[in-house]
Amino acid sequence: IRESAPRPTPQPVTLDAALARAARGDDGLTFVNGPHDESTLSWREVEERAHRVAGGLRRAGVGPGQRVALILPTDPDFPVTFFGAVLAGAVPVPLYPPVRLGRLDDYHAATAGMLAAAGARMIVTNRRIRSLLGETVRRARLVQGCRILDDLERGADPAPRVHARPDDLALVQFSSGTTRTPRPVALTHAALMAQCVALRPLLDGPEGTEHRGVSWLPLYLEMGLIGSLLGAVTFPGPLTLIPPEKFLVQPALWLQTISRQRATISPAPPFAFAVCTRRIRDEEMEGCDLSSWRLAICGAEPIQPSVLERFGERFARWGFRARALAPAYGLAEASLAVTCTPPDEDPSFATVDPGHLGVGAEVRPGTRPVTAVGPPVAHVDLEIRDDAGRTLPPETCGHIWVRGPTLMREYLDQPAATAAVLRDGWLDTGDLGFVRDERLYVIGRTKDIVVIRGANHRAEEFEACLHDLAGVRPGRVAAGSILPPDADGEELLLLVERSPHAHDVADADLAAAVARRIRER
Repeated sequence: IRESAPRPTPQPVTLDAALARAARGDDGLTFVNGPHDESTLSWREVEERAHRVAGGLRRAGVGPGQRVALILPTDPDFPVTFFGAVLAGAVPVPLYPPVRLGRLDDYHAATAGMLAAAGARMIVTNRRIRSLLGETVRRARLVQGCRILDDLERGADPAPRVHARPDDLALVQFSSGTTRTPRPVALTHAALMAQCVALRPLLDGPEGTEHRGVSWLPLYLEMGLIGSLLGAVTFPGPLTLIPPEKFLVQPALWLQTISRQRATISPAPPFAFAVCTRRIRDEEMEGCDLSSWRLAICGAEPIQPSVLERFGERFARWGFRARALAPAYGLAEASLAVTCTPPDEDPSFATVDPGHLGVGAEVRPGTRPVTAVGPPVAHVDLEIRDDAGRTLPPETCGHIWVRGPTLMREYLDQPAATAAVLRDGWLDTGDLGFVRDERLYVIGRTKDIVVIRGANHRAEEFEACLHDLAGVRPGRVAAGSILPPDADGEELLLLVERSPHAHDVADADLAAAVARRIRER
């Protein structure tokens, strides 16, 4: 699919310029911790504090182009620290905070690996999280250690803004979930601003409509950081943020906040729509009005048509319009969105023959439901190719390749991995799909990734969990995924070979032991 619109230079062209412009306006951020617990932060306040943080970073020895890891929750400290690093000329590396005290060993190993892959020199965090990071810091051996945000900001002289160039590195982004071989996605200012510009046509409502956003998505992931936070600083409109752990405990808080803020856009993975359908009680929706929600972007994992249909039916009585659901497709390597269903367009579905979805196969009618994820966003081209790289016609399955100004510069300091996916300006997404009526349908992936509830996991992570489990033959485990017709999303599939010495263990007991080990890890 060719995107034929002209390609204007995005304005503003860097993150620091975007913040400076936003600080001259009246918009800002609202942070929600409960139905009656909110705080606000204007972009002017973000800029003022960020200049002090930048001064603290410079005083601590952080120079332009150096990477600074952010391990912070969804609260005012995150945007202040993120833009403090930007104003210092440094490169922020958002990482997820520790959330499960019982699995800190795994957290330390994964986080130390990501810090090394990103070449981070310092961690910035708060006092509570710092108390949990000792082993991570020890393993990572950071040049400038781990700093508390309050200490950096206190008494620091505001640093003069370092004017970034569009081609400068602006962000190192890791995909969701833990991986044994972290891939640090290097994104420039130009790519991030191009992504924000590409999303703008999706936000424009009827003349006079104010764009208002609500998001509970983690700020260390591209959907929450780029799609929500950077989108809000780039174009006018207030943004309300909910900590992701609050959504998981009380899903109704998300919809209640959309109603209270009269939000027009709020994105989420498919599992979130399924959770709301199952867990929100009618009495929790009392007084809610979802009629303002005109763009419910749904992406980050395979989208079952039944999930969208059930959500639309369940919440129609509170003003939700099913055509607000906008299935989308994207990945960190393209900054975020590659395709998205346009506003006010009903979601499209197809039923295809699962036995004819190989590369180069013509799509045939069948029983497997597949969701269309829309046409390419502005200034992005898309092709379906065969194994030899030749372009395939519509209605033919193949590899999804994309091109555009939003693509990553590289996997940071990983030339071999970069060369495997970036060729002649095109990105091999590692996913499979076909095109019908100028809309993309995603049918699977060639990369060894399993997506569970929006988080990416490499198959070998699951396999490694079982290498020493009694009753399982070492090295004889294969992990993958399936998409059952009536499931809310992708499900983990494990093929496990019994040890020849485990004759006295019943199949059901061994399966239960496998499931327990996977959940623990």
